Amino acid sequence: MSEEKIILGIDPGTTIMGFGLIRISKKEMQFIQMHELHLKKYDNHFLKLQKIFNRTLELIDEFHPDEIAIEAPFFGKNVQSMLKLGRAQGVAMAAGLSREVAITEYSPKKIKMAITGNGNASKEQVAKMLQKLLQIKTLPKNLDATDGLAAAVCHFYNQGKMINKKEYSGWSAFVNQNPNKVKS
Repeated sequence: MSEEKIILGIDPGTTIMGFGLIRISKKEMQFIQMHELHLKKYDNHFLKLQKIFNRTLELIDEFHPDEIAIEAPFFGKNVQSMLKLGRAQGVAMAAGLSREVAITEYSPKKIKMAITGNGNASKEQVAKMLQKLLQIKTLPKNLDATDGLAAAVCHFYNQGKMINKKEYSGWSAFVNQNPNKVKS
């Protein structure tokens, strides 16, 4: 691991996309920022995806993260919701890949486990632990931003561990690791 790096964490969503950034310096975490992209006001799903893609590019261009950690969609009962979340995650990943930023995907359980030690922790428990770890003065009203930040912190804690995560360093790595997703 290099001396200094920036990690962008993303919690993809088509209503709210949460994101957080941390700086790693001498193996210590420093909070940069967390925020949310609100998408509820847009009726068109494709416009929402465009907004996610563009905001992710803006974050990359502004903060120059070395790596992106993204929360994987969880398997729920509603297939349409899962499909929409997968698309949101996909365009955020595409934005990172277009700027050749390495991407790692973590399950919600893995993120919660890394932050709280409990894979079934609530959003509130994760937020409180992040507040304590990173000395954050006030938490946001919605916890999507802390979910994005949690992905970044999870990635920091999992540096060098290759269990249950997917990592892509660019388009060619994604294609090589996912031949079934590419049509010739």
